[in-house]
Amino acid sequence: MSTSWHDKLLGGFRRTSDRLVGNLAGLGGARLDDDTLDEIEEALIASDLGPETATRVRARLAEGTFERNMEELGIRVVVAEEVEKVLAEVAKPIEIEAFPRPQVILVIGVNGSGKTTTIAKLAHLFMEQDYAVMLAAGDTFRAAAIGQLRTWAERIGVPIVTGPEGGDAAGIVWDAVKKATEIGTDVLIVDTAGRLQNKRELMDELAKIRRVLGRLNPAAPHDVLLVLDATTGQNALNQIEVFKEVAGVTGLVMTKLDGTARGGVLVAAAERYGLPIHAIGVGEQMDDLRPFNANEVSRIIAGVDTGPRK
Repeated sequence: MSTSWHDKLLGGFRRTSDRLVGNLAGLGGARLDDDTLDEIEEALIASDLGPETATRVRARLAEGTFERNMEELGIRVVVAEEVEKVLAEVAKPIEIEAFPRPQVILVIGVNGSGKTTTIAKLAHLFMEQDYAVMLAAGDTFRAAAIGQLRTWAERIGVPIVTGPEGGDAAGIVWDAVKKATEIGTDVLIVDTAGRLQNKRELMDELAKIRRVLGRLNPAAPHDVLLVLDATTGQNALNQIEVFKEVAGVTGLVMTKLDGTARGGVLVAAAERYGLPIHAIGVGEQMDDLRPFNANEVSRIIAGVDTGPRK
């Protein structure tokens, strides 16, 4: 029997939910005085939800509209409501609406973030929506990245444009856009180098890709997606900071929400940066990367929704 998306979310956010419930344990039933509110705020920060969201929940509980001896479940319901407000602002699927086609999506992220696999899953998601997809292996810095992307392209049945290791990434992108235009491709997903050790080199390469794209289609790239590994916790926030500066990130995809991840960082990223979060990945299967529902994820994170959907 296949596992539902809801059940995958429950599993993916299990550690986050358990941690939050554990951190709030014993705080319900006490008077909501300043000391208790401080403890609740600290518990939420310890659960990786971020100081902004923790402050938001504390302020809501301090409004005085709640019973002063609120039970723990009631506190978690408030957490769910406040988290939903944050996530509802950023839970936005990618819309394929570029004209002329193709819509060019640059995908960036540090090596090891799951970038290449995420590209394949995004391609699969678009194909399910009846879009024609092409891949471009713009991470020429690593031969393994080119080979891995080619394997994925063959597996899911989409064309791919590649070049030699160490080749000119901008040249590959040029060839890919021309080919995609010729054959009527809707979406061109471009892998890019993920090395942050030399930010200047990466910035120069991305700037060159943008110049080349601009000559073919002034609106391209239409999206610059940063792939984040949820298991890295707060380090994921540092990556947003750097890549925003280096690459002009327009949206996020968070991967590896697999039950070991510190999924609260999803909320912290949403609160701090307000960038669209287009999809989240909760497993290894091809259909384990999806747009998400803010209400559903918020209730799971807060430990309010703990069972399967009827």
